[in-house]
Amino acid sequence: MFNVFNCTSRFYNNMFFRNMLISCNIFITANLSDPCYNYTVLDEPWRATNNTYASVRRCDQSVTRSGWYRLFINGLSAHIPDTCVAYGSCGTNIALWIRGGHPTVQDGVVTRDVCGYNGGYCCFHRSYSIKVKACPGNYYVYELVRPTGCDFAYCAGNYIYMSTFYTFMIFVSLFINHYSSKLSDVSSINFSSTTVTPVTLSTAVTYISATFPTVTPETSSAGSAAVAFMSYVTMENLLKSDFFYTSNDTIKTMMSTVISATLPKTTNTKLTKPVNFTFRHIREFDPSGSLSCVYWNISKWIVDGCSVLETNSSYTVCSCVHLSTFTLIMQTSRPTESDPLLDLLNLVCVIVGLVFFSLALLTFALCQWSPLVNNVARINICISLLLAHLLFLLTQQFLSLIRRQQVLCAVISGLLHFLFLSAFVWMFIEGVLLFICVKNLSQISSKKRKVLSTGFLCVIGYVVALVVVCVSVGLVPEGYGSKHCWIKMDKGFIWSFLGPVCVILALNTILFINIIISLNSAFKSLNADVSQIKQTKIMVFKTLAQCVVLGCSWILGFFTNGSKVLEIIFLILNSQQGTFIFLIYCVLNNKVRHHSVYMCNLDVFTEVLFLFW
Repeated sequence: MFNVFNCTSRFYNNMFFRNMLISCNIFITANLSDPCYNYTVLDEPWRATNNTYASVRRCDQSVTRSGWYRLFINGLSAHIPDTCVAYGSCGTNIALWIRGGHPTVQDGVVTRDVCGYNGGYCCFHRSYSIKVKACPGNYYVYELVRPTGCDFAYCAGNYIYMSTFYTFMIFVSLFINHYSSKLSDVSSINFSSTTVTPVTLSTAVTYISATFPTVTPETSSAGSAAVAFMSYVTMENLLKSDFFYTSNDTIKTMMSTVISATLPKTTNTKLTKPVNFTFRHIREFDPSGSLSCVYWNISKWIVDGCSVLETNSSYTVCSCVHLSTFTLIMQTSRPTESDPLLDLLNLVCVIVGLVFFSLALLTFALCQWSPLVNNVARINICISLLLAHLLFLLTQQFLSLIRRQQVLCAVISGLLHFLFLSAFVWMFIEGVLLFICVKNLSQISSKKRKVLSTGFLCVIGYVVALVVVCVSVGLVPEGYGSKHCWIKMDKGFIWSFLGPVCVILALNTILFINIIISLNSAFKSLNADVSQIKQTKIMVFKTLAQCVVLGCSWILGFFTNGSKVLEIIFLILNSQQGTFIFLIYCVLNNKVRHHSVYMCNLDVFTEVLFLFW
């Protein structure tokens, strides 16, 4: 870090040009009523965002706050984060952050909500709002108040002086101009041609290539000039994407290294034709994201004069009409924050579903079924979904603890992948068995003995899911263990789950439609006595319930985006598969209701009859 003083249009750097002595008279006038000049310094390193799960947890509720504060961490300026902070950070349990972003100097004093993360919802905990002001020296002051919770504390993140980088760029320009005679070894432009051949500068610039058009040179340049490039390897961690201010509330990600391009001793940086830069992506590209070519302007990233020409998953070509400091920023939609009421509904529905899965398994275990009735698919659907929902419920309840163990989180996501896939395979097997039962009732026993034995079905039900998971682990070993301990979205890995599920849902929907058509034809041919037992309401309910048992209701999951009603319907139906299995195979089964649970004999025809009629 160095200091530069501007004195009568000359510069003195106390690190590099020690033989120059220049004196300056500096006059500062401050308004003491302005909180930017009348604040209390709060320098407490334990508030740092990287201070996670400290042995001693701090709390701000026991401290009386009065007036305005400026945050520091070991003497370095800091600010309260304006994005979600993880549970257990900043030396406390609930690390407080401000929602709504920081203001600009022109905004004056603003009021911001104060939130705390609970492991599932970024603003689950609420504290009293505070006032914030941006100051001309590129720092913020806060009017802090005592928070509402006993384990709440304000968080502090490191902040970078924007003027420091601006000063640094001034020095870079001076340095390049001073040593411009030596820069011709890096790259040069022949102004006799209209366009310079693209050159990839592998040694001077990391992951950057550029194409320069004709630039009018200075008289002393003799038709050529040196082009200076500088690549700042870690500058994207300092000049973050947060300094790219847009009207829309999006997540901004730095997609390339920060580079500077300049023509030494050329006063006019406005080019006659645009200059093209090809940036290599340093992070995973999101096809749904929006890319912006930006340049640094004193204290923020802006897009004026720059545009995106073309892009793919690895590279983006930017075009700018001037030289400056450039980078590439991607904007993606901010994920919808969790709804506490929806989370509560999900918890209740999953618990109710677990109870009915257990009751259904108990009924299947205690009943003595006819040898011609194959319950293996129903039993294994209950087992797979019972274990999957139970594991999912426990994982989400203890997510903040599990997430710290990355290996455990990855193992849990792999188990969930296997259990849910096996459940869908068993749903498909159940659909096939019902279809065979309806199409050829007289031959079901022989078909079962030949190709549909319990052992063969178990191999299909679990081995298929196991093979998919093993192949997924082999191809993308890092694909498990997202922030929710589920499958990661990177590299399309989510399709290792969605792909088989989509195929099974499509097949089960086709099977279900064929079953309904076949049953309708079959029951029309029954005699009057049998047709009189039809109860329309029960028939409709059992038909819809069987649709849920076969997993057809999971199709709603593809249409829930943006619709709260569909999301609630999807949640209820798919958490209650155990409830529907228990109702149609146990509660509405006359044999189970009217006989001892040890004498549940059910023939094939009666089974099909009570399932739909």
